[in-house]
Amino acid sequence: MGRPRAFDEDEAVRAASRLFAAQGYEGTSVDDLVTGLGVHRGSLYKVFGSKRGLYLEALRRHLDQEVLPTAAALATATDLAGLLTRAVAAYDAGPAAGFLLLAAAERAPADPEVAALVEEGLAALDAAVAAVLGTAAAPGGPADGLAGILGAAVLGLRLRARAAGTPPPAEVVLGLAGRLAATLPQPPRPA
Repeated sequence: MGRPRAFDEDEAVRAASRLFAAQGYEGTSVDDLVTGLGVHRGSLYKVFGSKRGLYLEALRRHLDQEVLPTAAALATATDLAGLLTRAVAAYDAGPAAGFLLLAAAERAPADPEVAALVEEGLAALDAAVAAVLGTAAAPGGPADGLAGILGAAVLGLRLRARAAGTPPPAEVVLGLAGRLAATLPQPPRPA
């Protein structure tokens, strides 16, 4: 009989998410993980198989526990400015804020499994924006396609702020939302 696991797998994945969100995949060494998670190297490999295995597990849980629930909640906003206000607050509040964005920029181009997870998260966020814009009900309408464009603009601003080491540009994002919302007809929301 093997020895019982000496660490909490869920807590280890949460800690890994924070490390990967802060340092990226390439910037996080196995030694960083061993130290940051408080586990032995052998235990890490036995449970997750590899650094990449842990990264994929951390990204999957980040999607399931943070990104997808946030997207579902965002879809209930009554207007575009409200949606982006809530999105900015949610993005900045999570312990692994920016993990999806960093995965999109750093790993998705080189790793098809990461690319699929990133696409799942981005599609959920685009669907939330589309729901608020009313594009799901009116394909081909004036707001059709703008959900992806707005999402890309917001994520681009976030990535730029991260690269510059400046605070997230919430005011810029909200200003963009206000200008865009003023140009779009807002369909009535069901009661």
